[in-house]
Amino acid sequence: MQTFVAGEYDVVVVGAGHAGCEAALAAARLGQKTLMLTIQLDSIALMACNPSVGGTSKGQIVREVDALGGQMGLCADASALQTRMLNTSKGPAVHSLRAQADKGEYQRQIRRVVENQENLLFAQGECTRILTHNGRVSGIETKLGARYHCRALVLATGVYLRGKVIIGEHAADSGPSGLFPATELTAGLLDLGMKLMRFKTGTPARVHGRSLDYAAMTAQHGDNNCPAFSFLHDGVSSPQQPCYLTWTNSETHRIIRENLHRSPLYSGVIEGTGPRYCPSIEDKVVRFAGKERHQVFIEPEGLHSQEMYVQGMSSSLPVDVQLAMLRTLPGLERVEMMRPGYAIEYDCMDATQLDASLHYRALQGLFCAGQINGSSGYEEAAGQGIIAGINATQYLKGEPPFLVDRSEGYIGVLIDDLVTKGTAEPYRMMTSRAEYRLLLRQDNADLRLTERAYRLGLASEERYARAMKKREETERLTQWLRNTVLPPSERLTEILRQAGETPPEGGVRMAELLRRPAVKLEALLGLHPSPNEAGKEALEQTEIHLKYEGYIERQQQEVERFQRLESRAIPQDIDYSALGGLRIEARQKLAAQRPLSLGQASRISGVSPADMAVLMVTLDQWAKRGKRSE
Repeated sequence: MQTFVAGEYDVVVVGAGHAGCEAALAAARLGQKTLMLTIQLDSIALMACNPSVGGTSKGQIVREVDALGGQMGLCADASALQTRMLNTSKGPAVHSLRAQADKGEYQRQIRRVVENQENLLFAQGECTRILTHNGRVSGIETKLGARYHCRALVLATGVYLRGKVIIGEHAADSGPSGLFPATELTAGLLDLGMKLMRFKTGTPARVHGRSLDYAAMTAQHGDNNCPAFSFLHDGVSSPQQPCYLTWTNSETHRIIRENLHRSPLYSGVIEGTGPRYCPSIEDKVVRFAGKERHQVFIEPEGLHSQEMYVQGMSSSLPVDVQLAMLRTLPGLERVEMMRPGYAIEYDCMDATQLDASLHYRALQGLFCAGQINGSSGYEEAAGQGIIAGINATQYLKGEPPFLVDRSEGYIGVLIDDLVTKGTAEPYRMMTSRAEYRLLLRQDNADLRLTERAYRLGLASEERYARAMKKREETERLTQWLRNTVLPPSERLTEILRQAGETPPEGGVRMAELLRRPAVKLEALLGLHPSPNEAGKEALEQTEIHLKYEGYIERQQQEVERFQRLESRAIPQDIDYSALGGLRIEARQKLAAQRPLSLGQASRISGVSPADMAVLMVTLDQWAKRGKRSE
């Protein structure tokens, strides 16, 4: 086929999902002439699975993307049908915001932003080959022969690489939701020497809302006065639409068990590795055979749509089996299925081939983000996308990469896990993966990351000003509470008794009172108002900090120890094969992944504490020799 030059760009982003959109917007906002290429223009920011944003640990990522100047949180707020703060019965470290989104409206919001972003163009086409020159990216080529030249490239291909949709005995080359797959790029990546894997994910059926009996299910309502994802918004004002809870039962499980021989998951048709923490309903019935029922949520896909998402019933069983099992659920006895559930297989890469900036080590200028790196979820994709877009720009400017480490954000935990440890199955973020989660709360993401993004040029003046105002108000209020002593009084005694606390015999500092678990800042300020102005977010920040101050200080000490290892850089030209004290496996893993620091080296699978001791001694010896030579 004859090729032609279709355009010259600084950055090309292949893919227009949640990773691709954040990457392209970041690069364009940082001044790079950017092209976002998508296999189908109608798929921009498509929510191919659950039309929701956030959730446990994922809400933290969305707020971090927002703090960095990203788009996901803003558009989730604008399209929210229902918002809830999860895990409120637990401590603030695991509080996570979740929004049920209007699927179509979310796409419209993102597309409107992309279309009007300066420096950003987008086009439809299938990337089939990566062009290189002298070991660097020089552009891409499409199936129709268009060549887009660029100096940096971000691959955000989602689940499209050799995508195959499987429903029962039926299998077809396809992307999600019946879109075209990317059939040729895999071969081009293999030609570059990229190590690839085959993963699988799935989605449940969509059903017609008018065929449901909502009275037979339990309504699940959103929270009133729920905060927004974006720190630029004071709250979410959209209507709160209910979701509905129902359950599987013994009849549901019987139908599934009797048809397992028709399940591609158990017949060997599916080759890819599926997600451990989001199994299909047939997998749940087999793995948890003793469980009598499983939760199922009926969730709206749009404010003006009758299409409902059956959360908890992901399946690749034949269509007749899916319909039969759905009709065993209370409230779904007469259900009409609009779209069947399906499994989708796709190619992705071993992310240990990337460095912490998401740069592919074997080819200068190539960055990867989202599900191509083995992750799952819209939020994980967006978090990687914004970092890849930033670092494509840093690479072009000859500036050091922009890195978020494990002590700074869930995005840092996510990327470090992928590029250092790798993953043998679709990776899903969880709060348990973040060892410093008390410091990485959803309420303080702006204080952790906005100033860094502002210095970079990505966070706006408005965003920076709001974050600094919140910080100043929090510091002033905290200091006032530390210094202000409340004398004994009947009102104070009543407040403490209602909280189940013993009243003090003499005067006590307000900060000390606030450390008592059931005592609320609002009640204390009602007794003795602060002379310092403080907004709602500053009040929340102050209360959390003082209540958990001891734990926070302890975790900050752990971070300091962590950062000492992270600051011990490892020369990138080190010859690991020459370090005799290292085990063979450690030599191979270290040579392949080229960790930047001792901290990163310690997290590589196959590198033992004994290997770390050898590395430390070696670096110490080199440091001493360097001082002597000086």
